[in-house]
Amino acid sequence: MDLARYLRDVPDFPKPGILFKDITPLLAAPEALQAAIERLAALPVGKVDKVAAIESRGFLFGVPLALRLGVGFVPVRKPGKLPWKTNRVEYVLEYGTDAVEIHQDAVQKGERILLVDDLLATGGTMGAACQLVESCGGVVAGCAFVVELGFLPGRQRLGQRRVDSLVLVR
Repeated sequence: MDLARYLRDVPDFPKPGILFKDITPLLAAPEALQAAIERLAALPVGKVDKVAAIESRGFLFGVPLALRLGVGFVPVRKPGKLPWKTNRVEYVLEYGTDAVEIHQDAVQKGERILLVDDLLATGGTMGAACQLVESCGGVVAGCAFVVELGFLPGRQRLGQRRVDSLVLVR
């Protein structure tokens, strides 16, 4: 199944000059959504103890993937959204900064974590999420994406970490 067929291009969103890759057609097609989860589950990352996913579209793939793998799920959220003690990492955007947080007890020392998001662009958010997992003592088993914008430097920004994507947009 060609998952790229289930992506919709939305010009000038969220601002002029951006061509947004919309995953909602993939989410609406049960056969495509199932294929995406199965392909993510089949990635050769070795044994994982938990799946962590980035708010909010990453959750759409991270939770069913965790269930499919039979492991727990860890939410990586924007600041102020988690109710317990958190670790926080700030990262640089094109214009300004942003941050993500994780519960301090979400990942135990030595646990292998598969990080998931819907799309890899510049890699800033995923890089911060990797730092969060590592700040808790976890090991990043890999970074998995449904879509990767290969013309942006996201993969390079993640350094030596394993990076897999189901659809590569050049």
